[in-house]
Amino acid sequence: MKISFIKLSFLSVLISLTACGAKGNKNISSEKTESTVSKPDTLHAATLYGPTSYFNYRGQTMGFDYENVKRFAEDEGMVLDLKIAPTLQSLLKMVQEGEVDLAAYPVPYIEEYNSLVRHAGHKEVTWQVLVQPAGAKRISDVTELVGKTVYVEKDSKYHYRLKNLNQELGGGIDIMPISKDSLITEDLIEMVDHGEIPLTVVDSDIAELNKSYYPRLDIGMKISLDQYSSWAVRNDCDSLAARLDRWDKKTDNSDMLRAVYKKYFEISKNSGLYEDVTAAYGLKVHNGVVSPYDGVFKRHAHITGYDWQLLAAIGYNESRFDNSVVSWAGAQGLMQLMPATARAMGISPESLRNPDANVLAAARLLKKLDSSLADKVSDPSERMKFVIAAYNCGLGHIYDAIALASKYGLDPQTWTGSVSEAALMKSRPQYYNDPVVKNGYFRGRETTEFVERVMTAYEYFKKMAK
Repeated sequence: MKISFIKLSFLSVLISLTACGAKGNKNISSEKTESTVSKPDTLHAATLYGPTSYFNYRGQTMGFDYENVKRFAEDEGMVLDLKIAPTLQSLLKMVQEGEVDLAAYPVPYIEEYNSLVRHAGHKEVTWQVLVQPAGAKRISDVTELVGKTVYVEKDSKYHYRLKNLNQELGGGIDIMPISKDSLITEDLIEMVDHGEIPLTVVDSDIAELNKSYYPRLDIGMKISLDQYSSWAVRNDCDSLAARLDRWDKKTDNSDMLRAVYKKYFEISKNSGLYEDVTAAYGLKVHNGVVSPYDGVFKRHAHITGYDWQLLAAIGYNESRFDNSVVSWAGAQGLMQLMPATARAMGISPESLRNPDANVLAAARLLKKLDSSLADKVSDPSERMKFVIAAYNCGLGHIYDAIALASKYGLDPQTWTGSVSEAALMKSRPQYYNDPVVKNGYFRGRETTEFVERVMTAYEYFKKMAK
């Protein structure tokens, strides 16, 4: 994938109110047109929740599309008014009816959408790829798919492409369509990585994002023609589209965009998070010493109300006791705290380089999370798992998972098998768009596995170190 032709496309189609004509779409009321034109210093945009567009991570709003639309608004001296739509169709309707001026989400270049909104600027170019294990036996030509089994979401574009490819090859591909109610694309990618299924097919940008979590995957084989998409604006926004196109082509903007692209699509997000949970047992504990920071953990454990070994278990799983680590999202140090979180705990972001301050902030955060969850999970030992989960992903997502568990007949006060399952549900649109959910998309598997690993390390450290 060529960065300059992919994500650069989004930036050239951002929309501002000052460039949209007053006549508007026929479906736009005069009241709406007047209200939008009267505030030229506000950028009214909308996007979708998703792993590349917009999501909340450890209490911080993130996303490739979010960062870029925010940056454009700042560069143009505008205030960003961003709304979240539940589906692409509803997003385009918001643009058409003048509720927003920009769909800050990649809208495919297909006839159905081309008549509804105007695409502008550089096009994003993606293609469908085969996701397979890396190694000498990799498939390098589509003809080698004959006799192979490929799993895809049922009735998805990947399913249709495979059926067409199978016809082109004269048959022989064993296509296994999976219901979206059972598994989604991200699940299938993980299953390929874990050896549970042999192959799947996804778009190249989704494949790149997931390879940053699963580095053992091979995503190099292209199986479709190029697919084009871009952000979209209302049909009367010609002048602003041109202005945004000029902004997109600025050299300094291109450099910044590449850095943002690298953050979301290239920098590894694995950090050992997908190792076997027994990895903790590979850590050598000599004479009861877990790490060089045992004294720090012991000094601040009283704040949390937990054993010092729990702090150590979190530190081990977050950083492998390396205080110099900075994650793809900007989390820092021994306990991998986001700067804004540290500030909220009374610790300056600059102090996170100091292990003592880093652990102190983490201890205060654990105490705060425990207090926040006390009225929802009454049993202290069970609540510990909820606290560990909230430490990893943010309290909002755990509140959402508790709400989903309650709604769908799971025990809202039990983590394993109940709220942990609800957390996994939040990676699927039908659940992260559910009315009881307030914080949108969430890559739940990262957090459920984090809880399991921390608890494994905690029990081990309690046994080996006093």
